[in-house]
Amino acid sequence: MKIRSFILFVFIVFSCNTAIEKPNILIIYADDLGFGDVSSYESGTLQTPNIDKIANNGIRFTNGYASSATCSPSRYALLTGTYPWRNEKARIITGGNLIINPSEMTLPKMLKSEGYQTGIVGKWHLGLGDTIINYNKKIKPGPNEVGFDYSYIMADTQDRVPTVYIENGNVVNLDPNDPVEVSFKENFDGEPTGKDNPELLTTKWHHGHFNSIVNGISRIGFMKGGKSALWSDIDMADEFLDKAKQYIDKVKDEPFFLFYTLQQPHVPRTPHPRFVGSSGMGPRGDVIKEADWCIGEIYNHLEKNNLLENTLIIISSDNGPVLNDGYYDDAVEKIGDHTPFGILRGGKYSLFEAGTKVPFITYWKNKIEPQVSNEMVSQIDYLNSISSLIGSEIRSTDGVDLSDVFFKNEGFGRDDLVIEASRRTAYRSGDWVMIPPHKGPAIHYNVNIELGNSVDYQLYNLKEDPSQKNNLAEYNTEKLQEMIESFKKIKS
Repeated sequence: MKIRSFILFVFIVFSCNTAIEKPNILIIYADDLGFGDVSSYESGTLQTPNIDKIANNGIRFTNGYASSATCSPSRYALLTGTYPWRNEKARIITGGNLIINPSEMTLPKMLKSEGYQTGIVGKWHLGLGDTIINYNKKIKPGPNEVGFDYSYIMADTQDRVPTVYIENGNVVNLDPNDPVEVSFKENFDGEPTGKDNPELLTTKWHHGHFNSIVNGISRIGFMKGGKSALWSDIDMADEFLDKAKQYIDKVKDEPFFLFYTLQQPHVPRTPHPRFVGSSGMGPRGDVIKEADWCIGEIYNHLEKNNLLENTLIIISSDNGPVLNDGYYDDAVEKIGDHTPFGILRGGKYSLFEAGTKVPFITYWKNKIEPQVSNEMVSQIDYLNSISSLIGSEIRSTDGVDLSDVFFKNEGFGRDDLVIEASRRTAYRSGDWVMIPPHKGPAIHYNVNIELGNSVDYQLYNLKEDPSQKNNLAEYNTEKLQEMIESFKKIKS
């Protein structure tokens, strides 16, 4: 009897010590935030003290990648664990339909199967519906159909119509007597546009953003009606922050997942008056200061509710930075000594490193020891890694289980990674990156960013040449051929 009791005791102790933890999970996803825009990365001059507090007490990855140099594909990859170039629909969305098949496994679906409450607050930009979208009725499929219990979103981006919030598929504050009408082909009779009515603008458009005017800002696309539902641009950050806090308050007694998707620093950059002038760099710098404040507020809210020690926080960005992305807002003129690209080449839309290498931080109070990691990791690995952490057997094909790297300060990162920019792809393996020939201009002239296009192969050693100045394809043909063959196997 004594032996049996002892064995039972040992079993219980062992079981308790090896029990699977299921922390709350908060992913904070910035929009167009560059590698050098976070001061803990020691590249730029802009100060982000709240992000730094989290980064300096967690793991700050120096080789962390978004899956794409543009937003919709990156968001698709993060949620599905699937390379976006495998899905023909995973492109930048402008009023389009849902690019995630509701039958696909997603991060929120996996977490729901493990007892989590799941919510998204902020930018969506993954499409809505499966036919022509009627914003005056319940819109589906959308976030709720791919795994989110709760959603409070804007459909696409702040610079696109419709300029309304959507909660669980319904436009917020919509007056049925003043329906929302949206078109991306032609304007509605009598509606002013930025192109035809510049006198109504408070922000001057530079390229592409010259259609319907809302709050003195002309957008991409045309819109009519829905006056009571229109958002306030300067209050958007506060709106999303309040909804994120409310969601946490509602579900805090159960394990929860919150995908908090910031609109900053995407255009149009509309800081609340509290932050105007706070950076000395114009609106782009000001909205980054605003985003940093929002992150600090969420952190404080978790701490206030005694949730911090049981909440895994992940911070990253959907792609690299861009300065002038459609409006004259002094982003170029007031940049000063700040370097949002760090020492990296390219930027948003680019196959060069600044397109997809982004701030990448994991934090879990008293669980993750502070460190800087040079391991190669990707947002495509979130699904598999979080699944492993909480004891789920669900895995995606393209993701890698990096739970030890992300959450335990142990192990090794990826061996290789395919990155994407507007359906163009490149391949990183170890310290090397290979960009195959791609048609198209070398520079995106509207935004003044090198795209990585060339008629020739490009080969760079990132350890020796992180700024990608020296193309070694001609001089190291053996390595180039090795990279080409490995790349073909993944793409086949």
